[in-house]
Amino acid sequence: MLVLAPTRLFTGNEIVEGTTVHISEGKVAAVTTAPSPGAIKLDGLLAPGFIDVQVNGGGGVLFNDSPTVETLATIAAAHRQFGVTGFMATLISDDREKTARAIDAVSAAVKAGVEGLLGLHLEGPWLSESRRGVHPAMFLRALDAEDLRLLTQKRPFPLLVTLAPEQIDPASLKALAAAGVIISLGHTAATSEEIDEALAAGATGFTHLFNAMPPMEGRKPGPVGAALGHPETWAGLILDGIHVHPMSARAAFAAKTSRKLMLVSDAMATIGSKDASMSLFGEKISVSGGALRTASGTLAGAHLEMSTAVRSAIALLGATPGEALRMASLTPAEFLGVDKERGRIAPGARADLVLLGAGLDVLTTWIGGNQVH
Repeated sequence: MLVLAPTRLFTGNEIVEGTTVHISEGKVAAVTTAPSPGAIKLDGLLAPGFIDVQVNGGGGVLFNDSPTVETLATIAAAHRQFGVTGFMATLISDDREKTARAIDAVSAAVKAGVEGLLGLHLEGPWLSESRRGVHPAMFLRALDAEDLRLLTQKRPFPLLVTLAPEQIDPASLKALAAAGVIISLGHTAATSEEIDEALAAGATGFTHLFNAMPPMEGRKPGPVGAALGHPETWAGLILDGIHVHPMSARAAFAAKTSRKLMLVSDAMATIGSKDASMSLFGEKISVSGGALRTASGTLAGAHLEMSTAVRSAIALLGATPGEALRMASLTPAEFLGVDKERGRIAPGARADLVLLGAGLDVLTTWIGGNQVH
């Protein structure tokens, strides 16, 4: 049994002191306040490992370029150093054959036990042309019967799909939700009424709030207003100080709170890599001023990782350390429906942990009780 005695502990809901975490067979066996002889003393804050629902790449590779088990293992390794113990491999809009390959790759990687991989996030291609961002127009399409068959098959992992509700009929949305697909609304110009219909049909979240959406107006709330006005929905936020103005981010934090706002990286291949540029669908994108941009200046994913996002939540939102950590762990776990095992340090939960220093820098990462960084 592994016994850890950190200076402080974040349970998933609160920060406490004087606790000891007992780990056995990859899970938390007990959390006690009694001293335990032989416990490993940890100088820092022990927290649940970070969960990132939007990871396009890392370690110099992009999932779209090569949807294989090897690619997923490289991405996982790149993000562990930043405290990520669970991530959703994200496929940017592509053709149907690539989508099928991505599903097969994640299935094989989960079966092979690639540490840190949770499931698959299909970001498109069922998106709005006017709000597609860097998603290639040639791949955007309506969701048809073959797509529905592919997405509703049984699978051993969570499947998250980002779509524009104005591109999908309510019956198809209901079919996806009934099959257990997690539906997030994004890259959309939908009216708030269309958003309401999608939520009633089973959608539960919003992808990178504010980005790839029209701005909220007093008489046209649109996706942003709908996200802020529906307290039961989750929303992802790219908190690098570039994708979303800090004041807008604070407004979202005030409306959604740490229980529904999730920190996401939208990380690309440059994270965990020495390369400052990469290719996306044949176009060069480079890190400039902390952001990844095309030659014309369009944002293309993000040069961001979760530990920085946590620190930014404190600096830009005025969040407490506990609130920032919850947005990176328990909240996304609840969104994905995996919170019984992940996102918290409690008896029965997986021993997916991160040790943070005084400045919330990552010191050590454990997955299933095994030190991986």
